Amino acid sequence: MTTPQQPYQGPSADDFLMGGVGAPSASFLTVGTTVSGRITERPTVQQQRDMKTGENKFWPDGNPMMQLVVTVQTDERDPSTFTDDDGRRRLFVKNQMKSAVADAVRATGARGLEVGGVLSITFTHELPPKQRGFNPIKQYSATYTPAAQAALHTPDPGTLASAPAPAPQQPASPAVPGLSPEQLQAALANPATAALLAQQQAQAAATPPPF
Repeated sequence: MTTPQQPYQGPSADDFLMGGVGAPSASFLTVGTTVSGRITERPTVQQQRDMKTGENKFWPDGNPMMQLVVTVQTDERDPSTFTDDDGRRRLFVKNQMKSAVADAVRATGARGLEVGGVLSITFTHELPPKQRGFNPIKQYSATYTPAAQAALHTPDPGTLASAPAPAPQQPASPAVPGLSPEQLQAALANPATAALLAQQQAQAAATPPPF
């Protein structure tokens, strides 16, 4: 899967200008959790950090441990935790999650993640840790919809707003020989007469035409 290989530069220019720190991280606390949304900015690659010390992480051979950072627009809102929560969430794609996302992208024939594409990641289950004292290993599944395909399935809000609402269909009034439309309307105002006319119409519809 092709991804932009560039160092992480911290918050975006807009976040820095407006005093923000970027979108909050997506959480996968329980099995079955799904985070899904349209990718809002170009994914970046950054070095992983130790959650306790904040130090950069390295493999035993000295190479940096990297991760993909993807920001998606979700339907989640948590104003009690995040001020002015707009629903954006950052996904830190690494380890088995990286493999799941790569498989999802390959399945579409795309060469990588792109702005406008829709990425969905689900926490499916856990595996026992390889060493005693370590946390269980989270497992994920993922689906991806390329930007062009996602755009085809997104209705244009302007079109929806300007489209006239369909006019409600009114039941057709029965035609009765010898009665004008005004007289028929007056007759239908009487429930008994209306029921009789409806019965006559039903009988007429059920009677086969003569040969």
